[in-house]
Amino acid sequence: MEKVLKVGMADLKVCKAPLALTTIGLGSCVGVCLWDTSSGVGGLAHVMLPDSSKIKNNTNVYKFADTAIDEMIRQMVVMGANRHRLKAKIAGGAQMFAFQIKNDAICVGLANVEAVKAKLQKEGIPILAEDTGGNHGRTIVFYPQTGKLSIKAFDKPEVIV
Repeated sequence: MEKVLKVGMADLKVCKAPLALTTIGLGSCVGVCLWDTSSGVGGLAHVMLPDSSKIKNNTNVYKFADTAIDEMIRQMVVMGANRHRLKAKIAGGAQMFAFQIKNDAICVGLANVEAVKAKLQKEGIPILAEDTGGNHGRTIVFYPQTGKLSIKAFDKPEVIV
């Protein structure tokens, strides 16, 4: 059985196959999985917020879609990945709670998904699969060697994408 590295909230890790990566508690957060099958290098970021420019004095680049993806690509290239072969799978971005301020609903999950997609598109990284939205949390396990992403949610069957 392969070793599975745990990725916390507002965290990211990169590894080389046959290691796998997991994160739990993806509610409005988005799990961003990148891999280069040729090199066996993969990464997983647990993104909490869409845009680092909206928060002052925050040094955790892993927390935001824009900076986490940049840092994950950087670390993966150092480990031997070719950025032009990177592919992505994403999960999470649920609307876990209904917030309303005046007439505007706060949809952090949707904003996170949109920011992740925009950043990946800007970087030229195709998204091969996603399991986003809804109102349920997710736990994911990502296998960089194959690109397989296992998604588990309470009271739902496991989904493999």
